[in-house]
Amino acid sequence: MELTLDQFRCKAMKHPPASFNTKPTLPTSSYLCETPALPSSSPSPLITMPPLSDESHPHHTLRLHHPRHFDFESIREVPDSHAWPDLHDHPSVEPSGPDSVPVVDLDSPDAVLLVGRACQEWGVFQVTGHGIPTDLLDRLESQIRRLFSLPTHQKLKAARSPGDIAGYGLAPISSFFPKLMWSEGFTIAGSPFEHARKLLPKEYCAEFCNVIEEYNKVAKELAGRLMHLMLLSLGLTEEDISWAGPIRDSGDLSAVIQLNSYPACPEPDRALGLAAHTDSSLLTVLYQSGTSGLQVLRPDPARWVTVPPLPGVLIVHVGDLSHILSNGHFRSVLHRAIVNRRHHRLSAAYICGPPAHVKVSPIDMLLGPSQGPAYRAVTWPEYLALKGKLFNKALASIKLSREQWEDRSN
Repeated sequence: MELTLDQFRCKAMKHPPASFNTKPTLPTSSYLCETPALPSSSPSPLITMPPLSDESHPHHTLRLHHPRHFDFESIREVPDSHAWPDLHDHPSVEPSGPDSVPVVDLDSPDAVLLVGRACQEWGVFQVTGHGIPTDLLDRLESQIRRLFSLPTHQKLKAARSPGDIAGYGLAPISSFFPKLMWSEGFTIAGSPFEHARKLLPKEYCAEFCNVIEEYNKVAKELAGRLMHLMLLSLGLTEEDISWAGPIRDSGDLSAVIQLNSYPACPEPDRALGLAAHTDSSLLTVLYQSGTSGLQVLRPDPARWVTVPPLPGVLIVHVGDLSHILSNGHFRSVLHRAIVNRRHHRLSAAYICGPPAHVKVSPIDMLLGPSQGPAYRAVTWPEYLALKGKLFNKALASIKLSREQWEDRSN
């Protein structure tokens, strides 16, 4: 049975957040741009996605340990395979004045107003008062650093296979570009133990898994809290969004955790850590280490604005599904990651969306006689499949013209 988002919103959630060990009941034929594909056997409550392309990139004259992987530490200059000619399509500016990404204190009495304004004007904001302990973020970064500091041949023991989501590999959006990105990733869906045990000694594996599971729990609660604030900012009442239950009850959200590594690069002006894209989710909560690299695109004139790392601060990206939900009021921000000559940058993205069966469509109360739905209803798996084919043009492909929504209302 499929529920519309309105039906889902009115269904009070009485269960605690699903754990990593819940058996999935979701389909396996969708695609998440930021992550690869989830095997049907994975013990996870998270959304599933279809396989990545089986096509390999050409072999390169590098110290390759795998047709699509090499040891970044051994490279003294950026090879042609990783050299991006259009890296400077728009100027990059440092954050100051009007080019400073908003910082929102979630404990502020004005949090609803500030979150709504940031979603509409920026599509990205930084948060304090998020409730995630600093020491947990420090332990998370330490575990990510330990993971990616392993020798390449060791990391490849947990390499993703075609059709899998979890494990070690390149950025999943790599297949859309002729050049490779200066980065590597490790995707966690379901229990982190399955792939971590292939890489880490027993004593380190347990520590890694414990930290990841602890972070998953609090990040899920934060995501539910953020969605609650975002919906309130659109004018919904507490009764309208009673589906969300208590502000920290996010049991029906689906998610994956994407760990990213951006090694120091000898020629940062020629390489790109992660190509420009929007997130396919409702929202993404991002933790980044102390090295700058995240940039968001601002319009009029087009320019890349750096989002500097601030101690204890997390970053929130508005995803395509929230853009649809808000009938275009919220921006789905285009962002990318650049690399640094001297410093290794790390990040952890908590990417979340609705259950697979829920159709996301513009909220009814935002519509009127002169303002119909800007987008047709779509489930997350359906949208991910479109994103897998059309990449950043997926959103435009489901946009409704005035004639189309008038026909639908008649």
